[in-house]
Amino acid sequence: MLYREAGQFKTSYGADQAIFPILQDRLFVFALIVLAFLAPVALAAVAPGLAQYLFTEVLIPFLVFSLAAIGLNILVGYCGQVSLGTGGFMAVGAYAAYNLWLRVPMVNDLIIVFLFGGLMAAAVGILFGLPSLRIKGFYLAVATLAAQFFLDWVVARVKWLTNYSSSGSVAVGNLTVFGIPIETPMARYLVILAVVVVLTVVAKNLVRGHIGRSWMAIRDMDIAAEIIGFRPLRTKLLAFAVSSFYVGVAGAMYGFLRLGAWEPLAFDINRSFAILFMVIIGGLGSILGSFLGAAFIVLTPIMLNQLPGWLGLRMSTALLSHLEFMVFGAMIVFFLIVEPHGLARLWAVAKEKLRLWPFPH
Repeated sequence: MLYREAGQFKTSYGADQAIFPILQDRLFVFALIVLAFLAPVALAAVAPGLAQYLFTEVLIPFLVFSLAAIGLNILVGYCGQVSLGTGGFMAVGAYAAYNLWLRVPMVNDLIIVFLFGGLMAAAVGILFGLPSLRIKGFYLAVATLAAQFFLDWVVARVKWLTNYSSSGSVAVGNLTVFGIPIETPMARYLVILAVVVVLTVVAKNLVRGHIGRSWMAIRDMDIAAEIIGFRPLRTKLLAFAVSSFYVGVAGAMYGFLRLGAWEPLAFDINRSFAILFMVIIGGLGSILGSFLGAAFIVLTPIMLNQLPGWLGLRMSTALLSHLEFMVFGAMIVFFLIVEPHGLARLWAVAKEKLRLWPFPH
């Protein structure tokens, strides 16, 4: 009975078009954001060792991959354009941000660096989005897969991108945001969280507006969408640009604030598949599903790795690694069979049941 709309009347267009029209949803999201900012800070003061592990291995990867999943979901879930080159666009964002940070030292603010990485990834995304005007489905997936391999080759062979490093790896340090040094895992987490919150709100408003409706029209039936006035050229390329921008920002944050030092293999084809699995498991065409899918992909391997210890079983590292892949793959297949619309659909069903409980009629 706590999740009811009774008595909540909308008296303006703004209230009717709000992102969260139900009061309980607004309170829950506000409390969740406040908790995300304050709880880890409090934990760092009480248990610094545990907090450092949570920041570096759980929270930071979860947020970065959630942002990348939002970008891919805009392209795949909302516009219906299949892409297997997410890792390549993350690499573009990371190396573009690195070169701006390295070669223009007076522009050392992370926000500017991340935005530049996102804009460069958007430009490359538009370039590789041109084939979507002629091909679709499996053939478009192959074209974006070719983009992944081409971008991997570029960052590995063009030595200027890695500052002529013999090993191909690059490293960053002395990071600042608005003049504030970003040195601790907690500071890195707070920067990533702030960026993710802002870009999530922007993405939510995009998919709810005219632009999002044009993407969904192209996704559902591109010929009918063109007949009623949507332009496939502009709509598809805009989806590639926005998607690549989000993925590029995520790649820059992953390189600067998660890894600190990385090589081209950090953004290989495995990264592309992992983010695609996040979108599929979380739910296509859902911003919330991007977060749920990222949480599933990040937390499941950690839990599977710790499960034998909790049960008192002794396993070798090699056996544990193989079992992790087997169980993880089986869970993905099982989940896709049970709920093909993703975790976001389960959350929507739960909300509908709460609206009716305890009166099923």
